[in-house]
Amino acid sequence: MNPSDTLSIVDLIADSGPVVLFVMLILLLASIISWILIVQRFLYHSRAAKRFKRFEQAFWSGGDLAQLYRQGNADNSEGIEAIFRAGFKEFSRISQNNSPDAAMEGTQRAMRVAFMREQEKLEAHLPFLASVASVSPYIGLFGTVWGILNSFRGLANQHQATLATVAPGISEALVATAMGLFAAIPAVLAYNRFVARAENLTAKYHAFTEEFSTILHRQVHTKSNP
Repeated sequence: MNPSDTLSIVDLIADSGPVVLFVMLILLLASIISWILIVQRFLYHSRAAKRFKRFEQAFWSGGDLAQLYRQGNADNSEGIEAIFRAGFKEFSRISQNNSPDAAMEGTQRAMRVAFMREQEKLEAHLPFLASVASVSPYIGLFGTVWGILNSFRGLANQHQATLATVAPGISEALVATAMGLFAAIPAVLAYNRFVARAENLTAKYHAFTEEFSTILHRQVHTKSNP
């Protein structure tokens, strides 16, 4: 690049050395994947929150739980509905020929398994966002340091060092730092947001599980002690 030319971001990236260019490609790929996961997590968490609100209204409407179970779809159940279906199915199967305590133990075990599955779904891909948020600035800094070293190494061969001579090399190196921040900032904001939403929904799932267990406990003991 001629130092007298106008510097643009595209020119700086195109004229970068192989190591700095490789660092930029890694950061660009990390940023693209992060944004894909951010959109996917946003849609999933929004859908889970809407499903919880809708199912909670149906559950507390006073209708028959067996009817609510039959209305659902086992293949399409997610979130709180999946936990309900796992618990009610196990309760219906065990309570017929077992003691109330055995029925409740099996039901709670089934709901715990379903709860853990749904918790994993809420927290899926969040470790990747955390990794991008924490590592990207350092990767960008590595590219910057490498680029500046190369720039000063080339400066040693110049008889007369001027700002115009060293500026392009330093500028293209600093682009790596900017790209590292560009990848890290959205990732850390999204990670914090999604962790908070996951914890909120997980707490609601846990509260529902306890309330549902109480209802089933009361029901099975009422049948055994008419």
